[in-house]
Amino acid sequence: MFEKVLTRNFSLPRSETINVYMANGGYQALPKVLREYPPEKVIKTVTASGLRGRGGAGFPAGRKWSFLPKDADVEKYVCVNTDEGEPGTFKDRELVEKDPHQIIEGTIIASYAVGAHRAFVYIRGEFFLGVKRWIKAIDDAYAKGFLGKNILDSGFSLDLSVHRGAGAYICGEETALIESLEGKRGEPRMKPPYPASVGLWGKPTLVHNVETLANIPHIINRGAKWYKSIGTPKSTGPKIFCISGHVKNRGIFELPLGVSLRELIYEHAGGMAFDKQLKAVIPGGASTPMLTAEQLDTTMDFESLEAAGTMLGTGAVMVMNEDTCMVDAARRLMRFFAHESCGLCTPCRTGTQRMLDILERLEHGEGKPGDVERLEEIARGIQGLTFCPMGDAAANPVLSGIKLFRDEYEYHIKNKRCAVAASRP
Repeated sequence: MFEKVLTRNFSLPRSETINVYMANGGYQALPKVLREYPPEKVIKTVTASGLRGRGGAGFPAGRKWSFLPKDADVEKYVCVNTDEGEPGTFKDRELVEKDPHQIIEGTIIASYAVGAHRAFVYIRGEFFLGVKRWIKAIDDAYAKGFLGKNILDSGFSLDLSVHRGAGAYICGEETALIESLEGKRGEPRMKPPYPASVGLWGKPTLVHNVETLANIPHIINRGAKWYKSIGTPKSTGPKIFCISGHVKNRGIFELPLGVSLRELIYEHAGGMAFDKQLKAVIPGGASTPMLTAEQLDTTMDFESLEAAGTMLGTGAVMVMNEDTCMVDAARRLMRFFAHESCGLCTPCRTGTQRMLDILERLEHGEGKPGDVERLEEIARGIQGLTFCPMGDAAANPVLSGIKLFRDEYEYHIKNKRCAVAASRP
């Protein structure tokens, strides 16, 4: 049985408190780092572990840290990305609400490694309990001497504070998060320059996802070799998967990277609700291309999902059964993306709305010949042509849906109704 790492304290009473965290091995990595590890050794250890970002991009964490300038006189910042807005994703909220101190410990270690003395938590405005848990946890960390001036008499100082966003999906993108944190409208910046060189208030900035930072204390405590023993050679460590949709047991499941979709759905999530047949799966949140039932043996790691034509993303597995209309599924997703577009660039601002208009027509029996081709043309006109990855994210449900279920789209046009509804008695 797999040993839980990131969620091991979740079942404990008052797991969010500093006393429970410390009683179960918490805040042991921090003094070890401050006593024994120069910053370069921390970066080398995280790099050797193979930890990749858990926010969607999967970029190697240690390599990201190494991009920040080493000059001690350069002011640097760390941002904790808790703006979890990807549909189907709810792991970071669970981490914050049930064990915030492992994130704080990871943040302090990361700040020490890159030479930052100021860190910021950016949290989605709707996470009311999460905000309270963050504030309480940070206060308690200050009281115990883990934050503030001269932490544990090491000479290293760090201040950490919480800042609420206003519920914009785009602020999960690191440069839009930075813009919002500066008090501006949440819009992505052109890259390069990247935040590692020009970030918050023009200073080098490390932006990390909550789950990524939660891994850091465990890597320090148990070593890079131990961490690499979990998962696959190129996708190391544990991963929190969120499973939603037409399954019996919805929720979060911590498992090694490399677990198969079949095992996730039929063993850990209990199989399909009402014993229906599985039709399609979105493996990494709404922005990732979908897979079919024939691809259930695909393993949940970065390289295998890429080879299958999709992405691990946030690890949010959205399961759809045989009664799902794929045109309607695409319409619902596109409604979200069209609403959440920041409007900065024309392909995303206009393209998402045009795709939504066509999908609405199809779903209401008003489709026209050539609508499928128009959807493909618009989607391909968005991909790779926007300031941030949201353009690609919005195109993925349409392009992958048409590729795998084109007959359903054509049925809507020809018969002015849904093929799934027509097949019901």
